[in-house]
Formats: sequence, structure tokens, C-alpha cells
Amino acid sequence: MKSLITGGAGFIGSHVAEQLLGMGHRVVVLDDLSGGFVENVPPGAEFVQGSILDRDLLDRLFGQHRFDYVFHLAAYAAEGLSHFIKHFNYQNNLIGSVNLVNAAVNHDVRRFIFTSSIAVYGVGQLPMTEEMAPQPEDSYGIAKYAVEMELKATHEMFGLDYVIFRPHNVYGERQNIGDKYRNVVGIFMNQILQGKPMTVFGDGEQTRAFSYIGDVAPVIARAAELDAARNQVFNVGADQPYSVNHLARVVAQAMNAPVNMTHLDPRSEVIHAFSDHAKVEKIFDYRPQVSLEEGIRRMTAWVRVHGARQSQEFEQIEIARNLPPSWKLS
Repeated sequence: MKSLITGGAGFIGSHVAEQLLGMGHRVVVLDDLSGGFVENVPPGAEFVQGSILDRDLLDRLFGQHRFDYVFHLAAYAAEGLSHFIKHFNYQNNLIGSVNLVNAAVNHDVRRFIFTSSIAVYGVGQLPMTEEMAPQPEDSYGIAKYAVEMELKATHEMFGLDYVIFRPHNVYGERQNIGDKYRNVVGIFMNQILQGKPMTVFGDGEQTRAFSYIGDVAPVIARAAELDAARNQVFNVGADQPYSVNHLARVVAQAMNAPVNMTHLDPRSEVIHAFSDHAKVEKIFDYRPQVSLEEGIRRMTAWVRVHGARQSQEFEQIEIARNLPPSWKLS
């Protein structure tokens, strides 16, 4: 079997690529390196530097390789920032996805596996279940849900099978800890390495279920060959929610650092977000195995070897009104 992985030089994508290689797949990684790193691409995978916005490149790749499966993980997954970068968000997270869907149909791909997000749910009853009607509240969630609907429509019209995952708050080795707009675990660790306080929006009592990559990537990889998963949507991740304050204490302890937090003004975000995983547990016969403390310990060991990363400013802000002060260009 031959699989294309978009975003395969990034965090989740590189782990999925590793899993697929272990399953005997031939793997091609497509990544523009806007948030990933060549060293993340696992040995044995073919790496192509390029963008999902390049339709000519996609046509050449699909024509050359005749992919059986497409794993679409390329995205700029900054939910809060997406309000202020609407054009960038929809171009990269929606239009780029449509380019891939078109290529998959035109080149007879067997199955399209898409990583969406629990951002599609918005504010709703907890825990979030796949049967709930999505009501995304930010541009990132809107783009993700639009791709979900596009995949369903494409299946009905052209027969392209799909599997949609809604992961949440995934952390672990190879995460880009230098991105100050997303991935709070990495942000905290990078700040500690630089001797800075951990920055928390609001009172820190907002809750998330932080999901270790080793519990998420194997499920996504198995979606290619599990017939029972065809044309289904799955939440995937950890069950137990924790407050951001609790997370900060766990990270500080793992890194042998004092619990030094600075509270910033609240930002517009869902206060409590965690999912039900009964469906993925039933179909995939799998439950998360790694506790928050153990996952943070593993990530800490990796971060200590690789060191701090300089945070890059996002220079394509489209709307400055109501932008959190800590996100403004310095």
C-alpha cells in the first residue's frame, strides 16, 4: 500500500508516518516546512517539499505515485488566532484541503483520512459526542467542519471513502514548542527553558483533555485498513480533563522548575472542552494508555535534548482589533 501524508514533517503527521511505515506502507510525505522540520520525517519515507495549495504539484504527485490512501494532516491549527487571520486560515485549512480532495477523486484514491478537530463542536454539552450538531465558534473550526461536509458530499457524488478524526490538545515529542500561538504544553516548556514565566490566559481554570501523541497516532494510522471505520467520524484523545493551572504545575514538576505563572487577560475561547470516546474505543478496540504525568515526562525528556526554540511572530495578521496584546508584533 502507498500512502501520502500531508504535514508529515510536522508533529502528528510524522508520528502517523512512522506508524504506517511499521505497518508496511510505502510513505510519501508532503510538507511546506512552514511549521514542520525535515528531521521529523522518519527514515524510509520519501520527502517532498511543497504546498497543498500547489495544484500542479499535487497532480504530478498523485499521477506518479497512484496513492491508495491520503492522510491529510497539514493545517495551521491555531484556533484563537484564526479569528484574526481569516483569509490565511481558509486558504490553508479549507482551499488546500479541497485541492487534495479533487486530486484524490481524479486519481482513484481508496480512502481519505482527515484530521479535523473538536473545534467543530463549539460550546455544547459535555462531553462532546459525534452525534452532536457542530456549531464552531472560530474560523479554524468553521474551516475544519467545511472540509468534513465536503468529504461527505464527495463520497455521495463520487464514492471517495473517508475517515474523519477529531483529535484534541495533542502533545508529545516533535511538537513545535516555538509556536507561541498554539499547543500550550510546548509553550510552557519553551518558556521554562528560557527562564520565563508560563503565560496563562485568564484565571487558568479552563479545562482540556490533554492527549499524548502515542495514544493518538496509532489510531489514525489504522484507519486506512479498518473497514468498520469507513465513512465515519471519531473523537480521539484523552478522557480526563484538567485545568490549565494543573497542567502548568505538572509541566513545572517534570522540568524541575518552580511553578511560575503570569496570568494574561482572558481571550475569546471555549472554557471547557473534552470529548466522549466510546465510538473510537468500540471500533478500534483501543483506549488511551498514557497518563498526563507520564506523557509530560516523555515529552520533557525529548525537549531537554532538543532545547528551546525561538518563537516566531506571525506577520500576516489581517484584523488587529481585539487581538490579545501578547500576540501583537513586538
